[in-house]
Amino acid sequence: MVIGQSTVFAAAFPPSVEDFYLPSILPWGEHDNYWFTKVTLLIWVAVAAIIIFFLVSYRKPKLVPTKKQWLAESAYGFVRNNIAVDMIGPAGVRFAPYLTTLFLFILVNNFFGIVPLIQMSPMSHIAFPTVLAAISYVMFIYVGMRHHGPLKYFKHALIPPAPWFILPLLVPIELFSNFIVRPFSLAVRLFANMFAGHMLLLVFTLGGFAMINANALLAPISVLSWLLTIALTMLEFLVICLQAYVFTVLTASYVQGALADEH
Repeated sequence: MVIGQSTVFAAAFPPSVEDFYLPSILPWGEHDNYWFTKVTLLIWVAVAAIIIFFLVSYRKPKLVPTKKQWLAESAYGFVRNNIAVDMIGPAGVRFAPYLTTLFLFILVNNFFGIVPLIQMSPMSHIAFPTVLAAISYVMFIYVGMRHHGPLKYFKHALIPPAPWFILPLLVPIELFSNFIVRPFSLAVRLFANMFAGHMLLLVFTLGGFAMINANALLAPISVLSWLLTIALTMLEFLVICLQAYVFTVLTASYVQGALADEH
């Protein structure tokens, strides 16, 4: 469901989880074929926008950068210096391309959630944060095994410096914390924030239409509801940026932990 839909339909059918199960936008096949929906299209648009932006920005690099080149360099420099290097150390420079891609991909897809007539972030579907979390999960485990060797890495990750008699208790906790909670928390944190933000905007926007359709005397409350929608949109913009940053920072921290020589 999007905000541009019929107000009568909005009043009759309040926002629900079913609004996230969109029909196919392909002109062929079954109507309930979920292979290529609006959400899938937005993912491809985000990928294309990021690639085209960097290709255009660096097509003719100059010593005194143009606005596009400066913006591209600033985005990369922010992630490299303030996330990769700050979290991982000098070795973080080699992870900066991945972390920058991750940050911008999440940021652009989150931003769709407040774009008029789109108002749907792909990250409000658990599948996409799960895939991103799985990629980061595989990467930090691979980095740790490559740096320490498989046996030393898992020993380092699972066996803390503690008396032997308490290890049977601590090892399962470390296993659960390092290899189950990390990817789960990465995915759910991003998904939950985007899902909740989308539902809140729908509730206040469509709620205004529902009240004014139900009774003209509720018009002032409808206006208040729409004003709250604008305020929530500003708040959602902050959440969009924060969630992209948090996901990237946590990924960098997991890489740092995989490279660390001490538990």
